[in-house]
Amino acid sequence: MTLLYHDPLFQRHETGNHPERVERLRAIDARLRAEGLLQRCTAGSIQRLPVAQTQAVHRAEVAQRAETLAQAGGGHLDADTVVCPESVEVALAAAGTCCAAVEAVLTGQDRNALCLVRPPGHHATATRSMGFCLFNSVALAARHAQQLGAARVLIVDWDVHHGNGTQDIFYDDPRVTFVSIHRYGNGFYPGTGAADETGTGPGLGHTFNVALPRTTQRNAYLQAVENVLHRATAAAKPDLVLISAGFDAHRDDPIGGLNLEVDDFATLTRLLLQLADTHCQGRLVSCLEGGYHLEALAASVAVHLREMLQCSAG
Repeated sequence: MTLLYHDPLFQRHETGNHPERVERLRAIDARLRAEGLLQRCTAGSIQRLPVAQTQAVHRAEVAQRAETLAQAGGGHLDADTVVCPESVEVALAAAGTCCAAVEAVLTGQDRNALCLVRPPGHHATATRSMGFCLFNSVALAARHAQQLGAARVLIVDWDVHHGNGTQDIFYDDPRVTFVSIHRYGNGFYPGTGAADETGTGPGLGHTFNVALPRTTQRNAYLQAVENVLHRATAAAKPDLVLISAGFDAHRDDPIGGLNLEVDDFATLTRLLLQLADTHCQGRLVSCLEGGYHLEALAASVAVHLREMLQCSAG
Protein backbone atom coordinates (compact mmCIF):
# COMPACT_ATOMS: atom_id res chain seq x y z
CA MET A 1 0.00 0.00 0.00
CA THR A 2 1.22 3.48 -0.85
CA LEU A 3 2.36 5.56 2.11
CA LEU A 4 0.17 8.67 2.35
CA TYR A 5 1.21 11.68 4.39
CA HIS A 6 -1.61 14.15 5.04
CA ASP A 7 -2.75 15.99 8.13
CA PRO A 8 -4.93 18.98 9.13
CA LEU A 9 -1.70 20.60 10.35
CA PHE A 10 -0.99 21.71 6.79
CA GLN A 11 -4.16 23.78 6.77
CA ARG A 12 -2.75 26.01 9.52
CA HIS A 13 -0.64 27.94 7.01
CA GLU A 14 -3.28 30.66 6.59
CA THR A 15 -2.88 32.79 3.49
CA GLY A 16 -6.28 34.47 3.19
CA ASN A 17 -7.54 35.32 -0.29
CA HIS A 18 -4.58 33.78 -2.09
CA PRO A 19 -4.28 31.09 -4.78
CA GLU A 20 -2.23 28.87 -2.43
CA ARG A 21 -4.86 28.52 0.29
CA VAL A 22 -6.12 25.96 2.78
CA GLU A 23 -9.08 25.02 0.57
CA ARG A 24 -6.67 23.22 -1.75
CA LEU A 25 -6.04 20.46 0.79
CA ARG A 26 -9.68 20.36 1.86
CA ALA A 27 -10.75 19.76 -1.73
CA ILE A 28 -8.16 17.00 -2.14
CA ASP A 29 -9.16 15.33 1.11
CA ALA A 30 -12.86 15.37 0.19
CA ARG A 31 -12.14 13.84 -3.23
CA LEU A 32 -9.91 11.09 -1.87
CA ARG A 33 -12.48 10.20 0.76
CA ALA A 34 -15.31 10.16 -1.78
CA GLU A 35 -13.35 7.80 -4.04
CA GLY A 36 -12.37 5.49 -1.17
CA LEU A 37 -8.65 6.07 -1.70
CA LEU A 38 -7.64 7.14 1.80
CA GLN A 39 -8.41 3.79 3.39
CA ARG A 40 -6.38 1.99 0.73
CA CYS A 41 -3.21 3.80 1.84
CA THR A 42 -0.87 3.31 4.78
CA ALA A 43 -0.80 6.47 6.88
CA GLY A 44 2.63 8.01 7.23
CA SER A 45 3.70 9.96 10.32
CA ILE A 46 4.10 13.72 10.07
CA GLN A 47 7.53 14.91 11.18
CA ARG A 48 8.94 18.38 11.83
CA LEU A 49 12.34 19.24 10.40
CA PRO A 50 14.55 20.98 12.97
CA VAL A 51 15.09 24.51 11.73
CA ALA A 52 18.88 24.08 11.72
CA GLN A 53 18.51 21.28 9.18
CA THR A 54 17.09 23.68 6.59
CA GLN A 55 20.73 24.69 6.18
CA ALA A 56 21.29 21.45 4.27
CA VAL A 57 20.02 23.42 1.24
CA HIS A 58 19.34 26.99 2.46
CA ARG A 59 21.47 29.70 4.02
CA ALA A 60 20.62 30.40 7.65
CA GLU A 61 19.04 33.75 6.82
CA VAL A 62 16.22 32.07 4.86
CA ALA A 63 14.75 30.57 8.02
CA GLN A 64 15.70 33.62 10.08
CA ARG A 65 13.69 35.99 7.87
CA ALA A 66 10.64 33.73 7.91
CA GLU A 67 10.82 33.22 11.67
CA THR A 68 11.17 36.94 12.36
CA LEU A 69 8.12 37.72 10.23
CA ALA A 70 6.04 34.94 11.79
CA GLN A 71 6.92 36.06 15.30
CA ALA A 72 5.88 39.62 14.39
CA GLY A 73 2.41 38.37 13.48
CA GLY A 74 2.95 37.58 9.80
CA GLY A 75 3.15 39.43 6.52
CA HIS A 76 4.80 38.95 3.13
CA LEU A 77 8.31 37.67 2.42
CA ASP A 78 7.77 38.90 -1.13
CA ALA A 79 4.74 39.99 -3.14
CA ASP A 80 3.56 36.37 -3.51
CA THR A 81 4.75 34.64 -0.35
CA VAL A 82 2.53 34.94 2.70
CA VAL A 83 3.58 34.14 6.26
CA CYS A 84 1.16 33.80 9.18
CA PRO A 85 2.23 33.16 12.80
CA GLU A 86 2.18 29.38 12.25
CA SER A 87 3.63 29.28 8.73
CA VAL A 88 7.21 28.45 9.68
CA GLU A 89 6.16 25.50 11.82
CA VAL A 90 3.88 24.23 9.05
CA ALA A 91 6.62 24.63 6.44
CA LEU A 92 9.09 22.77 8.68
CA ALA A 93 6.53 19.99 9.03
CA ALA A 94 6.10 19.88 5.23
CA ALA A 95 9.85 19.55 4.72
CA GLY A 96 10.27 17.06 7.55
CA THR A 97 7.42 14.94 6.26
CA CYS A 98 8.94 14.75 2.77
CA CYS A 99 12.22 13.67 4.38
CA ALA A 100 10.37 11.06 6.45
CA ALA A 101 8.73 9.70 3.29
CA VAL A 102 12.12 9.36 1.62
CA GLU A 103 13.48 7.50 4.63
CA ALA A 104 10.48 5.16 4.69
CA VAL A 105 10.82 4.31 1.00
CA LEU A 106 14.60 3.89 1.12
CA THR A 107 14.32 1.55 4.12
CA GLY A 108 11.70 -0.59 2.40
CA GLN A 109 8.53 0.32 4.31
CA ASP A 110 6.83 0.71 0.94
CA ARG A 111 7.70 1.21 -2.70
CA ASN A 112 6.22 4.69 -3.01
CA ALA A 113 4.80 7.57 -0.99
CA LEU A 114 2.68 10.68 -1.56
CA CYS A 115 3.12 13.78 0.60
CA LEU A 116 0.07 16.07 0.54
CA VAL A 117 1.80 18.99 2.21
CA ARG A 118 1.83 22.75 1.94
CA PRO A 119 3.20 25.34 1.53
CA PRO A 120 4.87 24.24 -1.71
CA GLY A 121 8.63 24.45 -1.95
CA HIS A 122 10.19 24.30 -5.40
CA HIS A 123 10.69 28.07 -5.88
CA ALA A 124 12.65 28.51 -2.63
CA THR A 125 16.31 28.96 -3.55
CA ALA A 126 19.43 28.56 -1.46
CA THR A 127 19.20 32.24 -0.51
CA ARG A 128 15.50 33.23 -0.43
CA SER A 129 11.90 32.18 0.00
CA MET A 130 9.73 33.10 -2.98
CA GLY A 131 6.77 32.14 -5.14
CA PHE A 132 4.48 30.86 -2.32
CA CYS A 133 7.41 28.76 -0.99
CA LEU A 134 9.23 29.11 2.36
CA PHE A 135 11.56 26.07 2.35
CA ASN A 136 12.32 23.75 -0.55
CA SER A 137 10.83 20.49 0.70
CA VAL A 138 11.80 18.34 -2.29
CA ALA A 139 15.38 19.63 -2.22
CA LEU A 140 15.62 18.89 1.50
CA ALA A 141 14.20 15.42 0.82
CA ALA A 142 16.81 14.83 -1.90
CA ARG A 143 19.60 15.94 0.42
CA HIS A 144 18.22 13.62 3.12
CA ALA A 145 18.26 10.76 0.63
CA GLN A 146 21.93 11.49 -0.06
CA GLN A 147 22.66 11.45 3.66
CA LEU A 148 20.95 8.06 3.88
CA GLY A 149 23.20 6.64 1.18
CA ALA A 150 21.31 7.21 -2.08
CA ALA A 151 24.16 7.90 -4.46
CA ARG A 152 22.00 9.36 -7.24
CA VAL A 153 18.61 11.06 -7.08
CA LEU A 154 16.34 12.03 -9.95
CA ILE A 155 13.90 14.90 -9.35
CA VAL A 156 11.12 15.37 -11.91
CA ASP A 157 9.17 18.62 -11.56
CA TRP A 158 5.98 18.73 -13.64
CA ASP A 159 4.54 21.84 -11.98
CA VAL A 160 3.62 24.36 -14.69
CA HIS A 161 6.14 26.82 -13.21
CA HIS A 162 9.87 26.19 -13.48
CA GLY A 163 11.39 24.76 -10.31
CA ASN A 164 13.99 27.50 -10.13
CA GLY A 165 14.81 26.90 -6.47
CA THR A 166 15.50 23.21 -6.90
CA GLN A 167 17.60 23.93 -9.98
CA ASP A 168 19.54 26.60 -8.10
CA ILE A 169 20.33 24.29 -5.20
CA PHE A 170 21.59 21.35 -7.29
CA TYR A 171 22.92 23.11 -10.40
CA ASP A 172 26.51 22.00 -9.77
CA ASP A 173 25.74 18.65 -8.10
CA PRO A 174 26.14 15.60 -10.37
CA ARG A 175 24.49 13.35 -7.78
CA VAL A 176 21.09 15.02 -8.32
CA THR A 177 19.60 15.12 -11.79
CA PHE A 178 16.83 17.69 -12.13
CA VAL A 179 14.12 17.67 -14.82
CA SER A 180 11.58 20.49 -15.09
CA ILE A 181 8.71 20.49 -17.59
CA HIS A 182 7.11 23.92 -17.52
CA ARG A 183 5.47 26.76 -19.37
CA TYR A 184 7.99 29.32 -20.58
CA GLY A 185 8.04 32.68 -22.33
CA ASN A 186 6.21 36.01 -22.40
CA GLY A 187 7.24 36.79 -18.84
CA PHE A 188 5.65 33.68 -17.33
CA TYR A 189 6.75 33.17 -13.71
CA PRO A 190 9.53 32.78 -12.65
CA GLY A 191 11.21 33.51 -15.99
CA THR A 192 13.93 30.88 -15.61
CA GLY A 193 14.24 27.40 -17.07
CA ALA A 194 15.44 27.91 -20.62
CA ALA A 195 16.46 24.77 -22.48
CA ASP A 196 20.13 25.83 -22.43
CA GLU A 197 20.24 25.84 -18.62
CA THR A 198 21.89 22.44 -18.21
CA GLY A 199 24.04 22.66 -15.08
CA THR A 200 27.50 23.92 -14.29
CA GLY A 201 30.87 22.49 -13.23
CA PRO A 202 30.55 18.85 -12.17
CA GLY A 203 26.74 19.19 -12.50
CA LEU A 204 26.88 20.03 -16.20
CA GLY A 205 24.46 17.76 -18.06
CA HIS A 206 22.38 16.98 -14.98
CA THR A 207 19.76 19.71 -15.42
CA PHE A 208 17.09 19.22 -18.09
CA ASN A 209 14.58 21.97 -18.83
CA VAL A 210 11.62 21.33 -21.12
CA ALA A 211 10.46 24.89 -21.77
CA LEU A 212 7.06 24.87 -23.47
CA PRO A 213 4.93 27.67 -24.96
CA ARG A 214 1.39 28.27 -23.72
CA THR A 215 -0.04 26.76 -26.91
CA THR A 216 1.53 23.31 -26.35
CA GLN A 217 -1.08 20.60 -26.75
CA ARG A 218 -1.44 17.44 -24.70
CA ASN A 219 0.18 14.96 -27.07
CA ALA A 220 3.16 17.23 -27.69
CA TYR A 221 3.59 17.73 -23.95
CA LEU A 222 3.57 14.02 -23.18
CA GLN A 223 5.95 13.26 -26.05
CA ALA A 224 8.35 15.91 -24.75
CA VAL A 225 8.23 14.33 -21.30
CA GLU A 226 8.97 10.85 -22.66
CA ASN A 227 11.92 12.20 -24.65
CA VAL A 228 13.50 14.04 -21.76
CA LEU A 229 13.04 11.16 -19.33
CA HIS A 230 15.07 8.85 -21.57
CA ARG A 231 17.97 11.33 -21.58
CA ALA A 232 17.69 12.25 -17.91
CA THR A 233 17.55 8.64 -16.75
CA ALA A 234 20.71 7.85 -18.66
CA ALA A 235 22.42 10.73 -16.87
CA ALA A 236 20.95 9.97 -13.46
CA LYS A 237 20.95 6.19 -13.08
CA PRO A 238 18.80 6.92 -10.03
CA ASP A 239 18.56 5.17 -6.70
CA LEU A 240 15.41 7.20 -5.95
CA VAL A 241 12.87 9.22 -7.94
CA LEU A 242 11.30 12.34 -6.44
CA ILE A 243 8.38 14.18 -8.03
CA SER A 244 7.60 17.84 -7.53
CA ALA A 245 3.94 17.17 -8.29
CA GLY A 246 2.23 20.39 -9.27
CA PHE A 247 -1.13 20.09 -11.01
CA ASP A 248 -1.36 23.62 -12.41
CA ALA A 249 -0.58 22.54 -15.98
CA HIS A 250 -4.27 21.58 -16.13
CA ARG A 251 -6.08 23.61 -18.77
CA ASP A 252 -8.50 25.09 -16.20
CA ASP A 253 -5.89 26.30 -13.74
CA PRO A 254 -6.33 30.04 -13.10
CA ILE A 255 -2.63 30.94 -12.83
CA GLY A 256 -0.93 28.18 -14.82
CA GLY A 257 -2.64 26.29 -17.56
CA LEU A 258 -0.83 24.23 -20.18
CA ASN A 259 -3.77 22.38 -21.74
CA LEU A 260 -3.47 19.13 -19.78
CA GLU A 261 -6.50 17.10 -18.69
CA VAL A 262 -6.90 15.04 -15.54
CA ASP A 263 -6.08 11.81 -17.39
CA ASP A 264 -2.73 13.24 -18.46
CA PHE A 265 -1.58 13.24 -14.84
CA ALA A 266 -2.35 9.52 -14.71
CA THR A 267 -0.12 9.08 -17.78
CA LEU A 268 2.68 11.14 -16.24
CA THR A 269 2.44 9.13 -13.03
CA ARG A 270 2.66 5.82 -14.91
CA LEU A 271 5.75 7.02 -16.79
CA LEU A 272 7.54 7.90 -13.56
CA LEU A 273 6.44 4.71 -11.78
CA GLN A 274 7.72 2.62 -14.70
CA LEU A 275 11.01 4.51 -14.64
CA ALA A 276 11.37 3.93 -10.90
CA ASP A 277 10.46 0.27 -11.27
CA THR A 278 13.09 -0.22 -13.96
CA HIS A 279 15.92 1.66 -12.31
CA CYS A 280 15.47 1.74 -8.52
CA GLN A 281 13.13 -1.03 -7.35
CA GLY A 282 10.12 1.29 -7.60
CA ARG A 283 11.41 3.76 -5.01
CA LEU A 284 9.45 6.96 -5.63
CA VAL A 285 8.25 9.83 -3.43
CA SER A 286 5.81 12.46 -4.72
CA CYS A 287 5.54 15.86 -3.02
CA LEU A 288 2.65 18.24 -3.71
CA GLU A 289 3.54 21.58 -5.27
CA GLY A 290 1.01 23.79 -7.13
CA GLY A 291 -2.50 23.43 -8.54
CA TYR A 292 -5.07 26.15 -7.94
CA HIS A 293 -8.33 25.10 -9.60
CA LEU A 294 -9.84 23.19 -6.71
CA GLU A 295 -11.87 20.66 -8.69
CA ALA A 296 -9.12 19.99 -11.24
CA LEU A 297 -6.50 19.75 -8.50
CA ALA A 298 -8.51 17.26 -6.45
CA ALA A 299 -9.36 15.09 -9.45
CA SER A 300 -5.74 15.12 -10.66
CA VAL A 301 -4.35 14.15 -7.26
CA ALA A 302 -6.88 11.32 -7.11
CA VAL A 303 -5.72 9.78 -10.40
CA HIS A 304 -2.10 10.31 -9.35
CA LEU A 305 -2.67 8.41 -6.10
CA ARG A 306 -4.72 5.71 -7.83
CA GLU A 307 -1.81 4.95 -10.16
CA MET A 308 0.61 4.86 -7.23
CA LEU A 309 -1.62 2.44 -5.34
CA GLN A 310 -1.92 0.19 -8.34
CA CYS A 311 1.85 0.09 -8.75
CA SER A 312 2.45 -0.48 -5.04
CA ALA A 313 -0.04 -3.35 -4.99
CA GLY A 314 1.57 -4.92 -8.03
